[in-house]
Amino acid sequence: MYKKMWRMFTGGCMVVAVSLAAQASPPPVSGVVAPAVPPSAKEKSTADHSQLEALKGPFTSGPEVTKACLTCHNKAGHQVMKSIHWTWEATNTKTGKKLGKQHAANNFCGSITSNEARCTSCHAGYGWKDKNFDFADQSNVDCLACHDTTGTYRKFGTDAGHPLYIDREFEPMEGPPGKKQFKAPDLTKIAQHVGSPGRKNCGNCHFNGGGGDAVKHGDLDSSLLKPKRELDVHMASDGANMACSDCHTFNAHQPSGSRYAPTAKDSHGMDLPKDDHNRATCESCHGAKPHKEAKINNHANKVACQTCHIPEYARGGVATKMLWDWSTAGKKDADGKPLFIKDDHGHLTYSAAKGDFKLGENVRPEYKWYNGVVQQMAITDKFDDTKVLEMNRIEGSASDPNARIWPFKVMHGKQPYDKVNKTLVVNHVWGDDDTAFWKHYDYAKSIKSGMETAGLPYSGEFGFIETRMNWFITHMVAPKEKAVPCQECHTRATDGRLAAITDIYLPGRDTKDWVDLLGGLMIAGAIGGGLLHGGIRFATRRKEKAK
Repeated sequence: MYKKMWRMFTGGCMVVAVSLAAQASPPPVSGVVAPAVPPSAKEKSTADHSQLEALKGPFTSGPEVTKACLTCHNKAGHQVMKSIHWTWEATNTKTGKKLGKQHAANNFCGSITSNEARCTSCHAGYGWKDKNFDFADQSNVDCLACHDTTGTYRKFGTDAGHPLYIDREFEPMEGPPGKKQFKAPDLTKIAQHVGSPGRKNCGNCHFNGGGGDAVKHGDLDSSLLKPKRELDVHMASDGANMACSDCHTFNAHQPSGSRYAPTAKDSHGMDLPKDDHNRATCESCHGAKPHKEAKINNHANKVACQTCHIPEYARGGVATKMLWDWSTAGKKDADGKPLFIKDDHGHLTYSAAKGDFKLGENVRPEYKWYNGVVQQMAITDKFDDTKVLEMNRIEGSASDPNARIWPFKVMHGKQPYDKVNKTLVVNHVWGDDDTAFWKHYDYAKSIKSGMETAGLPYSGEFGFIETRMNWFITHMVAPKEKAVPCQECHTRATDGRLAAITDIYLPGRDTKDWVDLLGGLMIAGAIGGGLLHGGIRFATRRKEKAK
């Protein structure tokens, strides 16, 4: 009986909590709120690049443009060459491990080694086609990738970071049969119209990470170029209208923060993002106590802002990959041609080059404790192949004072590995040679070639292992009125949002006998006291009337 009364009591509390959540708003801390138009959008250039003699052109290559840029910006090349955008190397400040695209393992495209000319279409430079790339040559730096304001600059997918210099016919591997015409960008016009990086500059690479729009992150895709407020309050033109660089700040061409160790809990609070040379957090603009209700602010100690304010990812109409199974790659149709299958929405669900895919839209994140430490695997790390391989394990727990509950996209994969050495392998997928997988679909040849190029030990025996990879969800912030309702976490339903978070007592979800007993006694006592009080009043009033 008391359990039922306790549930009625907690249900009432839930109604109150939901009401409070609906009134919550991004606040003004000390009267400060995020500007409607960020400062970067108001700034005006002090130079008309179209009038500069060095940029008159004509230019026939990217490096020619870079040399012209360096005649004025004589420190920029050296600054870029120190950045992760150039080196593709980084040291995890929390673990000391050397990572970056050259070393970190993933369950998307695999390793860049032996595939450089294809992978470096997103490198901030020109000509990285093999291990002999000259990282010290400033003219190899690509200025236009980040500073084009015309929206017409494109690197070509198979030309080692170069754009096209003449128009070309090309047949995309996974596209419909037949060659397609690609136009070369006008380098001279672009060089004369450079400026601060915008969403399109960042999105050319970051929206298309993993080989296509929305493939990798889930919360980054082309829908953020011109999003509605419903999709992202920060980037919408009728919202804050922010650029990527308003949060992802740069100092002397060095991007702030690290995706290998994002800030779990910002104790600094309200600040200018460049103060500590770190990536801006929610607290940087909204402070540590952004809500009017103290109870909701108390949640922020253990719950990341993104957990409540990003109810789903891939909400912009672009599906994200949720599974990539390399083990099924290589199938051919009845005519002996590589097989490619699309669903009714035009999404590629099977590729002879890459295997099976599963995609998702409006996906609810998975939730985990995160304390600022990510144990990212390198391509050479050994592992136990009797269980699913987690490629970037997230650390944290309820007892960890630095941990909060964060939202993630968990990417499921199945990829080749060395069955004897218990390591992942370098797979040579792209190229015009006999060993490239995308040429002849022979794993034995492609893996052997990749490992030889990488100079890594290989037993010659490969298999496939299930993998998982965690991607932080931090974009596509919904309007405050669309925040996650309290009852989606504080619920006894088995599909509650925090069902996987089991090391805390969650009101409305969890039960404890002594709590239920105490609650029941309190409710019974309150009801009994009320009845007793009412009975006494009733009896005394009858006596008064009788007199």
